[in-house]
Amino acid sequence: MTAEHLKPLTSMRFLAAMWVVMFHYWPALDVAVLPGAVAKGYLGVELFFVLSGFILSHVYLQAAGERTFRYGAFLWARLARIYPLHLATLAGVGLMAGAATVAGMAIDGNILSWRSLPANLLMVHAWGFAPDAGWNHPSWSISAEWFAYLLFPAFAWVAWRLRERPGVALIGATLGLMGLYAVFERLAGFPLTQATIHWGALRIVPCFAYGCAAYLAWRKGGLSRPGLFAAACAGLIAVAAGLQLWDGLIVALFGPLILALASLARDGAGWLAARPAVYLGEISYSVYMVCVPWKLLAVNGAARLTGAGDGQLNLWVWLAVVAAIPLIAAASYHLIEKPARQGMRRFAERRRRPAAAPAAANGAA
Repeated sequence: MTAEHLKPLTSMRFLAAMWVVMFHYWPALDVAVLPGAVAKGYLGVELFFVLSGFILSHVYLQAAGERTFRYGAFLWARLARIYPLHLATLAGVGLMAGAATVAGMAIDGNILSWRSLPANLLMVHAWGFAPDAGWNHPSWSISAEWFAYLLFPAFAWVAWRLRERPGVALIGATLGLMGLYAVFERLAGFPLTQATIHWGALRIVPCFAYGCAAYLAWRKGGLSRPGLFAAACAGLIAVAAGLQLWDGLIVALFGPLILALASLARDGAGWLAARPAVYLGEISYSVYMVCVPWKLLAVNGAARLTGAGDGQLNLWVWLAVVAAIPLIAAASYHLIEKPARQGMRRFAERRRRPAAAPAAANGAA
């Protein structure tokens, strides 16, 4: 089964992205209550990280184990996936901040952090190289993803050797994840799940490894009755987040959820495999990357228009701002993300053809 056929996992990406969106946008709503599940919305990033380990293992682990894996082609494909939109949103935030400054509007001084620009351009701003959390701040997780991509051969080396022992891999990854969370918080004084430009690269490591381990379990056969298992996992995650339980416990539930949804794909997945849900999953990266730039523009603009001096919007205005996010994301997906990715891949294919042609000619001779 190809990655494209794991439709429930694609659909889940949109739910993870909107969980992060709620975390960022709820403070702009004029209400006094912060639901626990919304307060834990930053864990949507962990869900992306675990899913990333699963999907990349699904696509590349066999090749890595059989030594047919092409590291350069892999990195180029990953770069084509994440970098164009990262660059576009970084430039967009810079232009908006520059225009606001010219118009005499006050902005957060860190947004145009020129000291952090080189690290942002090189996608190493979650590696401790950015002095400020500037520009499009959510892109720190893209920097963390890039870190995991660079280290993918190491993850694959371990996963391949445990491919016949998925239970050992899952237990080891779960204990490693929860152990690292406990030790890091004790030493650093804050949870690893709240690290961004400082320690963000470390933040992805246990989640990515956990996703690789979940893939091994699916590869070995997956789960019986996956629909029931997926519903149970989703319910437990909702309850644990609502009660604001320990992050390690909540993240530990992501692996079984992903395993169940992947197993569900083999038997049909109902609405999770429907075209609208899958499409929303396809634009989820754009949802994530445009949510803060859109917040800077729309929330501040709406607050000025409605006279909400404290920046908190009434429910209907807030709903309109949030409802526009998938539309903005769809535009960025079709105008920037998808064509740029396809263009970079076509460029790589053209570069490979001249090298393949002499080889073919020599073979014919």
